Amino acid sequence: MPSAKYEQIYKKIREDILAGVYAFGDFLPSENELTVLCGCTRNTVRRAIGILTAEGFLLPQHGRGVQVIYSPETGKSLFTVGGIESFSEAAQRNSLRVTTRVVGFEELRADETLSRRTGFDPDSELFHVQRIRSFSGEPIIYDENYFLKSEMPGLTRKIAGRSIYDYLEKELGMTITTSKRRVTAEPAIPEDIRYLALHGLDFVLIVTGQVFNSRGVMFEYTQSRHVPDRVCFIESAVRQKII
Repeated sequence: MPSAKYEQIYKKIREDILAGVYAFGDFLPSENELTVLCGCTRNTVRRAIGILTAEGFLLPQHGRGVQVIYSPETGKSLFTVGGIESFSEAAQRNSLRVTTRVVGFEELRADETLSRRTGFDPDSELFHVQRIRSFSGEPIIYDENYFLKSEMPGLTRKIAGRSIYDYLEKELGMTITTSKRRVTAEPAIPEDIRYLALHGLDFVLIVTGQVFNSRGVMFEYTQSRHVPDRVCFIESAVRQKII
């Protein structure tokens, strides 16, 4: 199933920003120019720009145009929490070699305890996936994922070792729209010490999230345990006027 036109435009502009085609402070081509370049309507362009604005990439300015406000992170951080950036996209942004090692893959049904923890309905059929994510040979993320089987019945261990989001978006045509995340810092557990390059640190940064597709279905619950000095949190917010 091909993705909607606005999604294609969103992804192309986002890729150009991450690649430096549009740098911090630059203005995008005008709305009229983008409709010609993309072969679409103004509403389609506006929808794509609206998503990028919400994600903190762009800032529309009345009478001036749409300005790029994204700037690459510097320092030791490799993975950003904010928006819905996949592991592969973070690696591409940092020009790093990535590997994913699947250390657990099973099918199960959600019992009451797991249902309360994840938000899936009791008795839902799930894939339970555990992966170690490494940048240039350094293991920095321990992922534990639960995926709703009805949304991706063909998921395999081999796919999990590559990119599940590529499989969902490019092969199944799923549109991933919303992520609800909670970030905490907690003491390291034996699995963190075993799997991650903590370099003497005794705590990890934990990102717990639920991810929804365009049909409003929660298809993923994830708990990612990060080496704390390899991740940063980025959030864009709009101050609402009080009348």
